[in-house]
Amino acid sequence: MSTTLLLLSWSDKMLHLLRRMNSFHLPGSSLEKCLRFEVAGQQVGWIRPDVASVMCRYPEVFCTVGGAIELCPTLDSYERRTQAVDVVLQTLRKEAEFTCLKGWRNEMYAVMPRFCDAPLMHMERAATSLFGVKRYGVHINGFSRDGDGKLSMWLGRRSSTKQTYPGKLDNLAAGGLASGCSVKHTLVKECEEEACIPPSLAHRARPVGTISYTYEDDEGVFPECQFVFDLELPSDFKPEIGDGEVQEFYFYPIDKVKELIVGEDFKPNCALVVLDFLIRHSVIEPDSEPYYQEFVSGLHRSL
Repeated sequence: MSTTLLLLSWSDKMLHLLRRMNSFHLPGSSLEKCLRFEVAGQQVGWIRPDVASVMCRYPEVFCTVGGAIELCPTLDSYERRTQAVDVVLQTLRKEAEFTCLKGWRNEMYAVMPRFCDAPLMHMERAATSLFGVKRYGVHINGFSRDGDGKLSMWLGRRSSTKQTYPGKLDNLAAGGLASGCSVKHTLVKECEEEACIPPSLAHRARPVGTISYTYEDDEGVFPECQFVFDLELPSDFKPEIGDGEVQEFYFYPIDKVKELIVGEDFKPNCALVVLDFLIRHSVIEPDSEPYYQEFVSGLHRSL
């Protein structure tokens, strides 16, 4: 963290993080230069000009129409679109055209205009940022109350071998929403795999809403929506390391968690999940937090 940021108040640090996680909406972003990515006449993402120029090398798959890059109309089914785009992406991966493809996961994400819409195709997770395709995930706040009702929260530290944000602090459990998987299935799966939380306990998690934001970096555009759950755990419960994606768990008073989320040791989007928790549980209140309204609106930007 820069010296300037270190000198800021907690509120200013959090506002800075929110702006960073919504950087695609800020002046000077690539938004004005981006082309719409359309499938079957519906916009499903944003493509930056440098990516568009590469995709235009494959006219049998991509075509330019006005201010949009479209999948060719001959690709008229879910299966044809998925296969054709995957062939292009596999070629670009072999040619090392884009750094994001070095993180290839063999995990497919559904591509659709809105979450409620039927998928038009699916796409390798590592490639979604090239097309600015919406990505969905599930995050679980694991917390407990003591006899006086004071809150404490479980945090996990990501494995040092993770492809993204290795060694950073994270929510108790979280994972991307793979194509064909439901939100509840993903919740139970991630709880069990990452923290050894039995399904009977994971099913007690309460859905409490979503957070959404769009940022960009060298690897592309990231419109993301996270389905957020609160899981109140017994005071004697302790998560255990499961599949190795987490190297350690910590149980901290909520005031310490609040301080941690504005530091560089915390995965940024997971910090937003905790911020949402702090607002909903009145740890942060409008009369004492000057940026309260900015925080709320920054957690729920349209994708």
